[in-house]
Amino acid sequence: MIKAQTLKGFRDFLPEQARKRQYVINKLKGVFESFGFEPLETPALEYEEVLLGKYGEEGDKLMYRFTDNGDRKVALRYDQTVPLARVAAQYQNELPMPFKRYQIQPVWRAENTQKGRFREFLQCDIDTVGLNSPLADAEIIATVVESLKKLGFKDFKMIINDRNLFALLLKRQAFSEKSLQIIIRSMDKIKKIGREAVLGEMIEKGIPSEQATYAIQTIETMQPTDNLRQIFDLLVKLGVDKSQFEFSPTLARGLDYYTGMIFEVEAEAYPTGSLAGGGRFDKLVGMFAGKDIPAVGVAYGFDRIIEAMDQLGLFPADLATTEVLVTVFSKELLQESIKVTSRLRSKDIATELWLETETKLDKQLKYADQKGIPYVVIIGPEEAEKNIITLKDFKNKTQETLPLDELVAKLTS
Repeated sequence: MIKAQTLKGFRDFLPEQARKRQYVINKLKGVFESFGFEPLETPALEYEEVLLGKYGEEGDKLMYRFTDNGDRKVALRYDQTVPLARVAAQYQNELPMPFKRYQIQPVWRAENTQKGRFREFLQCDIDTVGLNSPLADAEIIATVVESLKKLGFKDFKMIINDRNLFALLLKRQAFSEKSLQIIIRSMDKIKKIGREAVLGEMIEKGIPSEQATYAIQTIETMQPTDNLRQIFDLLVKLGVDKSQFEFSPTLARGLDYYTGMIFEVEAEAYPTGSLAGGGRFDKLVGMFAGKDIPAVGVAYGFDRIIEAMDQLGLFPADLATTEVLVTVFSKELLQESIKVTSRLRSKDIATELWLETETKLDKQLKYADQKGIPYVVIIGPEEAEKNIITLKDFKNKTQETLPLDELVAKLTS
């Protein structure tokens, strides 16, 4: 007998959890499309060279890479930003510019599994390609704010910085590009591990103590760039309250492809990690297109959003997809149950029909309660004779008899 188990770092989502995930996806899609973003899907597999070297040394180590049956070097999708860059370059003569897209698909990383870290997880991105505009940056942030509000979040803040501030260190101090990357990756952890630990990490990775101290002190006292000031002004004009964003010179975001504005979302009631993060990446598409094509976007931490919503009680009490269970009283009355089921479905009411003719009614009611189905229709001999139905309302713990037309009107109102 084969042992029934999932692969380490991978998960099954049973209906209760899957409904929550679908609820979040539907809410996000609604907001994205209201801002003009269109759906995009890309393959799970890309040529290895498309993905390799775009995420830094750590990203290359965590990437699932192998040689396929055609002796091609391929890799599983690590994120959705690099595939977007490939698409934008490959179809640059077909896509409208700016190209505004959203993408909700799984990605794969060979992580050391621990709480909140999985080897397959859903990523949800929005990006605007083809515009080097502070308004494009601000709109991405405004979209995130609106989507989190739609999901029920209240106490959250957009932490914003500009990667160009770190480049100033090269001008003020003789840091090499390699040293600057070490500084950026270390500074990205300052809120998580603290100032002293960041200093120690820089020194351990080869930056002299004086230079590391200078880098931290300099970064901590930096002021917003002119570009950030424009973005902040535009955010207010787009309806984002000033209390929902702030400048943080220590925010770094470790990925190598960011070139300008960067941001993360923090929720006070969910200190585990950021709910979303992104920024501007004006050089990435150019690796495939042969010319610079500006872009800005964000990736949502989908699993973190689900976890935070669970903790904060933000999911509706009733997420059942089926609205009605039509019971089957007996073999002789099966046709009556089928007739009612067909009528309800014709009115776009999600209706499940019990699929046995000799099951006791108590078991059918228990099944509906277990699945969270709010309404149960019963058609016994008396109901069939009078051309009525009995409706049990589990939510309000009531029961009534009514004609089929009134049932349809009640469930569609």
